[in-house]
Amino acid sequence: MFGKSKKNNSKVRAKAGAADTLITRDTKITGNIQFKGVLYIDGHVVGDIAADESEMSLLTIGKHGVVEGQVDVPHVVILGRVKGDVYASEHVELESSAHVEGDVYYKLIEMSMGAEVNGKLVHREQKLLNHDKPRDKAASTTKAKPSERSATSSEASDASEAVKTPSSVS
Repeated sequence: MFGKSKKNNSKVRAKAGAADTLITRDTKITGNIQFKGVLYIDGHVVGDIAADESEMSLLTIGKHGVVEGQVDVPHVVILGRVKGDVYASEHVELESSAHVEGDVYYKLIEMSMGAEVNGKLVHREQKLLNHDKPRDKAASTTKAKPSERSATSSEASDASEAVKTPSSVS
Protein backbone atom coordinates (compact mmCIF):
# COMPACT_ATOMS: atom_id res chain seq x y z
CA MET A 1 0.00 0.00 0.00
CA PHE A 2 2.77 2.48 0.91
CA GLY A 3 5.42 0.86 -1.26
CA LYS A 4 7.27 -2.04 0.23
CA SER A 5 11.01 -2.01 -0.12
CA LYS A 6 13.03 -5.17 0.01
CA LYS A 7 16.09 -4.85 2.20
CA ASN A 8 19.03 -7.20 2.55
CA ASN A 9 19.21 -7.79 6.30
CA SER A 10 22.10 -10.27 6.19
CA LYS A 11 24.66 -7.89 7.74
CA VAL A 12 22.43 -5.67 9.87
CA ARG A 13 23.66 -5.23 13.45
CA ALA A 14 21.58 -7.15 15.91
CA LYS A 15 19.75 -5.02 18.44
CA ALA A 16 19.75 -5.59 22.17
CA GLY A 17 16.60 -7.20 23.48
CA ALA A 18 16.04 -9.58 20.58
CA ALA A 19 18.15 -12.61 21.55
CA ASP A 20 18.54 -15.59 19.24
CA THR A 21 20.00 -17.66 22.08
CA LEU A 22 19.33 -17.31 25.80
CA ILE A 23 21.27 -18.90 28.65
CA THR A 24 19.06 -18.45 31.70
CA ARG A 25 19.95 -17.75 35.32
CA ASP A 26 19.73 -21.38 36.50
CA THR A 27 21.92 -22.74 33.66
CA LYS A 28 25.63 -23.60 33.85
CA ILE A 29 27.55 -24.45 30.70
CA THR A 30 31.08 -25.86 30.72
CA GLY A 31 32.80 -25.62 27.33
CA ASN A 32 33.48 -23.15 24.57
CA ILE A 33 30.63 -21.41 22.73
CA GLN A 34 30.75 -20.32 19.07
CA PHE A 35 27.70 -18.36 17.85
CA LYS A 36 26.18 -16.00 15.29
CA GLY A 37 23.53 -13.36 15.90
CA VAL A 38 22.54 -12.40 19.44
CA LEU A 39 23.47 -14.32 22.59
CA TYR A 40 22.16 -13.32 26.02
CA ILE A 41 23.80 -14.92 29.08
CA ASP A 42 22.21 -14.63 32.50
CA GLY A 43 23.63 -17.95 33.68
CA HIS A 44 27.17 -19.26 34.26
CA VAL A 45 29.56 -20.15 31.41
CA VAL A 46 32.96 -21.74 32.03
CA GLY A 47 34.77 -21.54 28.70
CA ASP A 48 35.57 -19.17 25.87
CA ILE A 49 32.87 -17.38 23.88
CA ALA A 50 33.47 -16.39 20.27
CA ALA A 51 31.35 -15.10 17.41
CA ASP A 52 31.85 -15.29 13.68
CA GLU A 53 33.71 -12.08 12.74
CA SER A 54 31.92 -11.80 9.40
CA GLU A 55 28.64 -11.37 11.26
CA MET A 56 27.80 -8.36 13.41
CA SER A 57 27.08 -10.51 16.45
CA LEU A 58 26.12 -9.19 19.87
CA LEU A 59 26.81 -10.77 23.26
CA THR A 60 25.00 -9.47 26.32
CA ILE A 61 26.09 -10.73 29.71
CA GLY A 62 23.14 -10.03 32.01
CA LYS A 63 23.25 -8.76 35.58
CA HIS A 64 23.31 -12.34 36.95
CA GLY A 65 25.58 -13.65 34.17
CA VAL A 66 29.09 -14.96 34.85
CA VAL A 67 31.63 -15.87 32.17
CA GLU A 68 34.91 -17.55 33.13
CA GLY A 69 36.92 -17.47 29.92
CA GLN A 70 37.91 -15.29 27.01
CA VAL A 71 35.24 -13.30 25.14
CA ASP A 72 35.83 -12.57 21.44
CA VAL A 73 32.74 -10.89 19.95
CA PRO A 74 32.36 -7.75 17.77
CA HIS A 75 29.71 -6.13 20.03
CA VAL A 76 29.64 -6.82 23.78
CA VAL A 77 27.36 -5.46 26.52
CA ILE A 78 28.36 -6.43 30.07
CA LEU A 79 26.11 -6.06 33.09
CA GLY A 80 27.48 -9.10 34.98
CA ARG A 81 30.93 -10.62 35.61
CA VAL A 82 33.71 -11.70 33.27
CA LYS A 83 36.83 -13.49 34.50
CA GLY A 84 39.04 -13.34 31.42
CA ASP A 85 40.05 -11.05 28.59
CA VAL A 86 37.41 -9.33 26.44
CA TYR A 87 38.09 -8.69 22.73
CA ALA A 88 35.45 -6.45 21.13
CA SER A 89 36.46 -5.73 17.54
CA GLU A 90 33.75 -3.06 17.25
CA HIS A 91 32.06 -1.93 20.48
CA VAL A 92 32.02 -2.77 24.18
CA GLU A 93 29.55 -1.36 26.69
CA LEU A 94 30.22 -1.71 30.42
CA GLU A 95 27.13 -0.99 32.49
CA SER A 96 27.34 0.19 36.12
CA SER A 97 27.04 -3.37 37.48
CA ALA A 98 29.82 -4.78 35.21
CA HIS A 99 32.88 -6.46 36.78
CA VAL A 100 35.72 -7.53 34.47
CA GLU A 101 38.78 -9.35 35.81
CA GLY A 102 41.01 -9.21 32.75
CA ASP A 103 42.07 -6.95 29.92
CA VAL A 104 39.53 -5.26 27.64
CA TYR A 105 40.53 -4.75 23.98
CA TYR A 106 38.13 -2.48 22.13
CA LYS A 107 37.60 -0.20 19.15
CA LEU A 108 34.84 1.86 20.82
CA ILE A 109 33.96 1.74 24.53
CA GLU A 110 31.10 3.01 26.69
CA MET A 111 31.61 2.75 30.44
CA SER A 112 29.03 3.71 33.04
CA MET A 113 29.96 5.03 36.46
CA GLY A 114 30.36 2.09 38.82
CA ALA A 115 31.68 -0.39 36.24
CA GLU A 116 34.87 -2.16 37.36
CA VAL A 117 37.78 -3.37 35.25
CA ASN A 118 40.65 -5.11 37.01
CA GLY A 119 43.00 -5.19 34.06
CA LYS A 120 44.04 -3.01 31.14
CA LEU A 121 41.85 -1.06 28.76
CA VAL A 122 43.52 -1.31 25.35
CA HIS A 123 42.25 0.68 22.37
CA ARG A 124 42.65 -1.01 18.99
CA GLU A 125 41.76 0.89 15.84
CA GLN A 126 41.79 -2.12 13.51
CA LYS A 127 40.09 -5.43 14.05
CA LEU A 128 41.96 -7.90 16.23
CA LEU A 129 43.04 -11.09 14.55
CA ASN A 130 43.70 -14.29 16.47
CA HIS A 131 47.45 -14.08 15.84
CA ASP A 132 47.51 -10.46 17.13
CA LYS A 133 46.14 -11.40 20.54
CA PRO A 134 48.69 -11.98 23.30
CA ARG A 135 48.69 -15.61 24.39
CA ASP A 136 50.22 -14.88 27.78
CA LYS A 137 51.77 -11.98 29.63
CA ALA A 138 55.31 -12.83 28.41
CA ALA A 139 54.20 -12.98 24.78
CA SER A 140 52.39 -9.66 25.01
CA THR A 141 55.59 -7.64 25.29
CA THR A 142 56.75 -6.14 22.02
CA LYS A 143 60.30 -5.88 20.77
CA ALA A 144 61.70 -2.38 20.49
CA LYS A 145 63.23 -1.11 17.26
CA PRO A 146 67.03 -0.94 17.28
CA SER A 147 66.88 2.85 17.73
CA GLU A 148 64.54 2.47 20.73
CA ARG A 149 66.40 -0.32 22.54
CA SER A 150 67.86 0.39 25.93
CA ALA A 151 71.59 0.21 26.36
CA THR A 152 73.17 -3.16 27.07
CA SER A 153 74.90 -3.68 30.40
CA SER A 154 78.36 -2.96 28.91
CA GLU A 155 77.04 0.17 27.14
CA ALA A 156 75.35 1.28 30.37
CA SER A 157 78.53 0.87 32.41
CA ASP A 158 80.54 2.83 29.80
CA ALA A 159 77.91 5.59 29.84
CA SER A 160 77.86 5.76 33.65
CA GLU A 161 81.61 6.22 33.75
CA ALA A 162 81.38 9.13 31.31
CA VAL A 163 78.78 10.98 33.42
CA LYS A 164 80.22 13.23 36.09
CA THR A 165 78.28 13.64 39.30
CA PRO A 166 78.31 16.95 41.21
CA SER A 167 80.49 15.42 43.94
CA SER A 168 83.17 14.32 41.46
CA VAL A 169 83.42 17.73 39.80
CA SER A 170 86.14 19.93 41.31
